[in-house]
Amino acid sequence: MELFFQVFPAFLLIFCRITSFFVVVPVLSSRNVPMTLKIGLSLFLSFIVFSTIGLKQPIVIDGQYVLMIIREMLVGILLGFIGYIFFTVVQTAGSFMDMQIGFSMASVIDPLTGTSSPMLGNLKYMVAILLFLSFDGHHMFIRAIMDSYNWIPLNNQLFDRIYSGQISDFLFQSFSKMFYLSFQLAAPVIAALFLTDLGLGLLTRVAPQFNIFVIGAPLKLILGLALLMVLFPELISQFQTLFSTMFDYMEKLLQLVSGAQPTSP
Repeated sequence: MELFFQVFPAFLLIFCRITSFFVVVPVLSSRNVPMTLKIGLSLFLSFIVFSTIGLKQPIVIDGQYVLMIIREMLVGILLGFIGYIFFTVVQTAGSFMDMQIGFSMASVIDPLTGTSSPMLGNLKYMVAILLFLSFDGHHMFIRAIMDSYNWIPLNNQLFDRIYSGQISDFLFQSFSKMFYLSFQLAAPVIAALFLTDLGLGLLTRVAPQFNIFVIGAPLKLILGLALLMVLFPELISQFQTLFSTMFDYMEKLLQLVSGAQPTSP
């Protein structure tokens, strides 16, 4: 029992960080993944990490232990939230395209999150998940939370970084990058349909007898779907860039919390 009370506090801290990471991180946190798998994977990874560093960092249960639990949960949530932000790039870009094509009036329920999502965003999100799994991205997520203990030990300075405003600045930069990538992903369709609107506006001035509302809606729909068919093969390279940026920002977050000088996002 004495040995148990010596090692259990450190194991609980490790388990809190890994569990909170899997609660937020995309793909692994989806509703389709069984809760038993999430808890079992968290326990398994916690045992691996504990066998590596747990015995080297003895933790005492005192008045600050609750704050340490909250701190470890925040580390896991922040790391998973960075991944979640960059996965929303796909759905945000899809919502931009839906507004131009005319699909924004019809939204569907995303079975992975249980929320309403744009049609094209839902389609691209499913393609992104399939490509992410084919790239072994889920293994990279597991490696990220495992390697986080090399950057951020159990006695980290996360609260100091939050108090100084460094974490909020980094999250603001991550949101800015997310919107930039969303516009970049949706730019070809948005630009083409904007030129289509411009051409229809000129047609209205030249030939007012045309009912532009009857002609414009099916024309934009056909043109938008044709552009998607042409641009669909390029999604592989675009999603590769997106995933690479996501893991770069996760590494920068680890550098920021650890006190290392992160490179400029």
